[in-house]
Amino acid sequence: MAAGGGTWYSTEYWLMKEVFRWHSPHVEEEIQLVRWGRFGTPVMLFPTAGGDAEEVERFHLIGALMPLIEAGRIKVYSTDSIAGKAWTSKQHSAEFCSSLQNKFDALIYREIVPAIRKDCQTPDIEVIASGASIGAFNAVASVCRHPDVFKMAIAMSGTYDLSKYLEGRFIQDFYFCSPLHFLPGLEGSELEMLQQRLILMPSGEGDYEDIGESWRMAKVLGDKGIPNRVDSWGTQYQHNWVTWREMLPKYLAEYT
Repeated sequence: MAAGGGTWYSTEYWLMKEVFRWHSPHVEEEIQLVRWGRFGTPVMLFPTAGGDAEEVERFHLIGALMPLIEAGRIKVYSTDSIAGKAWTSKQHSAEFCSSLQNKFDALIYREIVPAIRKDCQTPDIEVIASGASIGAFNAVASVCRHPDVFKMAIAMSGTYDLSKYLEGRFIQDFYFCSPLHFLPGLEGSELEMLQQRLILMPSGEGDYEDIGESWRMAKVLGDKGIPNRVDSWGTQYQHNWVTWREMLPKYLAEYT
């Protein structure tokens, strides 16, 4: 299973993959949801900023998870990074991107999660959210906004503060999509439910990593009594797929 020369997939791999496509009324475009595996805990794996639903396969993260998939411990799902592409393209206004981020969240909650539950044939099954970089932002945001369906986040090498794209302006849509900004004001039953969830934030400290973003997110979570943990993997781990292929199997093996 080594990156240089070995195979990442068993002979059963292609039998475990299925692609679903439909037109989303929330983001007003065709979207795809890809699933790997037949049984186990559902894991919603968000791609990086510019990634599509199959990015995690092309960069061998699915291959690294195959022992857990084949053992029936997890089923992995991924969809396109619709909002992430908009944020990083620099072709759209901050207002457009903030609105799209909320529409993407609605897509996840009102379309993707029901599709996952239908596929699992369990109407109330809870989902693990995961991702790296901006995918980590989406994983944490999904749990913080919807603790009724997401039970934990495994957020790797997270980029949590997207306010750099706002050019100093206050945009209400952005406030409601960014956990760093809306969590300090969260109260009531949703906070109580979120306090029963777990946010894990592993990060390297090598090239292009900024573990300070994870510590800042942890401070906001901790101030609201939300269980969380930042794990430093040290300076030998950089902001890349090699790191994430080591991280994610370790945590999913521990929590599934």
